[in-house]
Amino acid sequence: MYNFRALLYMIFLLLFTSAVQAQLSETQYAKIDSLFRSWNAPGHPGGSIAVMQGDKTVFSGAYGLASLEYPVPNNPEMRYNIASVSKQFSGLGIVVLHLQHKLSLDAPISRYIDDLPGFGNRITIRQMLHHTSGLRSLHALFALAGWRDDDLRTNADLDRIMTAQQDLNFQPGSEYLYCNTGYMFLANIIENVTGQDFTTFMQNEIFEPLGMTATYVEARYNRVVPDNATSYDATDNGFVRAVEYWGYVGSGNIHTTTADMLKYLKNYYDPRPGWEKAFDMMRTLDPLTDGSFNRYAFGVNIDTLYGQQRISHGGSIGGFRSHAAVFPLKKTSIVVLTNFSSSSPASLSDEIATVIFGKNDQEPPVRTIKLPERYIQNLIGDYWDDKTYEQRRVSARGDTLLLHNGRKISGYLPAAKDSFVPVQPATAEKLSFKGHTLTLYPTAGSPPVQFEKFVKTPPTPALLNSYTGTYYSPELETLYTLHYKDGKLFAYHIRHGKIVLTPVKEDRLQGDYPMRNIKFKRNQNNEITGLYASNGRARNVWFEKTD
Repeated sequence: MYNFRALLYMIFLLLFTSAVQAQLSETQYAKIDSLFRSWNAPGHPGGSIAVMQGDKTVFSGAYGLASLEYPVPNNPEMRYNIASVSKQFSGLGIVVLHLQHKLSLDAPISRYIDDLPGFGNRITIRQMLHHTSGLRSLHALFALAGWRDDDLRTNADLDRIMTAQQDLNFQPGSEYLYCNTGYMFLANIIENVTGQDFTTFMQNEIFEPLGMTATYVEARYNRVVPDNATSYDATDNGFVRAVEYWGYVGSGNIHTTTADMLKYLKNYYDPRPGWEKAFDMMRTLDPLTDGSFNRYAFGVNIDTLYGQQRISHGGSIGGFRSHAAVFPLKKTSIVVLTNFSSSSPASLSDEIATVIFGKNDQEPPVRTIKLPERYIQNLIGDYWDDKTYEQRRVSARGDTLLLHNGRKISGYLPAAKDSFVPVQPATAEKLSFKGHTLTLYPTAGSPPVQFEKFVKTPPTPALLNSYTGTYYSPELETLYTLHYKDGKLFAYHIRHGKIVLTPVKEDRLQGDYPMRNIKFKRNQNNEITGLYASNGRARNVWFEKTD
């Protein structure tokens, strides 16, 4: 049965590609195809890829296996979980209701969601769309609360944990920080405003009107639905099954095909009648409160690639990886949907764009200068940001500064005395130095981040021992115990086990996720009363010392 079905799909693909190949040159077509041929290796997952120009699909290919257990090949009609690419559909649902005057983008979310703490009066729907709400993101919170990656999590779980939150990551509107919580709240708002469950609303008001007949929202990760690929993780010993334990909606878990995604993306340059205002609004960009640029619109990133305006988003869940991009001025869309985690759809999408457009916006090399070796040596050291509790280390190799962020190392060259530019401009921030301050200028347009230079001093055993005790978070209803044994400090949680903690500076510790950064709080008598835990998308979660 499976071999016969595979044969039919192969015949379909050959007929289809021969019909559309004329839209690309033979060389272009072959180059795109060559990017994915390795996925056809025996026992290898793969994906589906499609390109549209104008109203014609000029490339459609499927590679590798949709199922390794039963060797079923991927095909152009296969559905994939597109993960965070789903966010733009939630954004579009909100835009539709806004245009129907059923809600206001600038209204506080407390108008549409009950039982929120006081911060619900300070956050607007617009800020959640832009990832500038300041809300702590669910995965970061759940991890601190003791949830593991393979624990099912739902919108109801998020609602319970958010009612106990007393603080935000930052003042709403002041920063960009990617946040799944905000988009899950959009699903709540849609349900409360319309009286329909989110899956039904999206089907009736978004997918069907846009002709996306193979697309649906999946709220139950273990449900069996035909024509869905299975996802896998790559290991040193081959592939293993990757399960999508995240059973929530709003920020992810839409399943679709490349053909349906092309139908959708076309609306950014040739909208269906009646959808013009909605897709125009989807591109809305608003600055942060200090005027800084934020390139994140309503569920999509707005940027340029090779001199062409681009609207895009990527996604990751289980072993699924996805990327969808549309170049509206060129009336070109690229969709890469895969079912294995070691794929890189965003880079592959860029390579497809290279084949189609060419790299025609290469900026001239930045002119660099020679700085005295003594000056370079003075910049070397450790730097700390007390706002996010993040650390950076600066080293040097010749004239190149090396910025260490955990295991990630980026190289920089001097463009001026105090200004350095990345060796790889697309992958790193610019940076500058003034006195003992290192300033990073993020590529995403968020405000600069400042780090102060400090000297690491080995902590005394007495200081490390003073950190021990039990710490309880009323916001997460969980506790950690800190222990000092055999010269080592570690935190223990019943579900995470031991997390080794490393002193960074006085009353500042770092550890593995989720206890990545710890800051202790002391009273007037210099006694520790608790700690603040941060792990990237959740900042300053309070843990009170109970003994």
